[in-house]
Amino acid sequence: MNHIDLKDRCAVVTGGAAGIGLAVAQRFAASGARVAIWDVNEAAATAAAASLGAGHLGLAADVADEASVQAATDATSAAFGRIDVLVCSAGIAGPNATVAEYPADAWRRVFDVNLHGTFLCNRAVVRTMLARDYGRIVNIASIAGKEGNPNASAYSASKAAVIGLTKSLGKELAKTGIRVNCITPAAVRTAIFDQITQQHIDFMLSKIPMARFGGVEEIAAMVAWLASEDCSFSTGAVFDLSGGRAVY
Repeated sequence: MNHIDLKDRCAVVTGGAAGIGLAVAQRFAASGARVAIWDVNEAAATAAAASLGAGHLGLAADVADEASVQAATDATSAAFGRIDVLVCSAGIAGPNATVAEYPADAWRRVFDVNLHGTFLCNRAVVRTMLARDYGRIVNIASIAGKEGNPNASAYSASKAAVIGLTKSLGKELAKTGIRVNCITPAAVRTAIFDQITQQHIDFMLSKIPMARFGGVEEIAAMVAWLASEDCSFSTGAVFDLSGGRAVY
């Protein structure tokens, strides 16, 4: 593992109790950061933070709820003194269905978590970063947000919107010390696969030229660089992690 210096940085990882979020939290801790794991499952967040060693924090946070996000922001700032890095990893897949058959309540729930949750976390944390004129924000989008996967319209549309949000915020903050970027992974085998049909899993794999799914540690490696001081001249950018699938 290459060394990326995050020594003494204070980071928040949403959805950090499992999957990509946990891998990012582990990479951050190994790089010297103090990590606050925000997760809708408080017990899982606490356990994940404890697994990183001393000095880390696990908090209950429903990213789709404005008051919950603000409470987690306040608690993290009180515990760490500041927030240097935010990684928005919390997300859900939603059902696999055609647009004609897609349940409206499921559509709204996917957007509440994937898009509105990312917005609420970006907004709350960037306010604290502006006070110090430093920060790194990494939003987890998806290759589906670029290409639009069939039978996954809510997920695809919500992740496309995350890309747009990232670009807007990156431009707004370009003259500050805050950098805002996103990544667009192809499918990574995590617990989110439990929400997806096998047919859709097979479809996603068939689209990847490397003929394999990504590893969470590969995602974490890219995120760690984007969270570092070395990422100084990229903002509002989209970084591909799709095994060759992306064509732009």
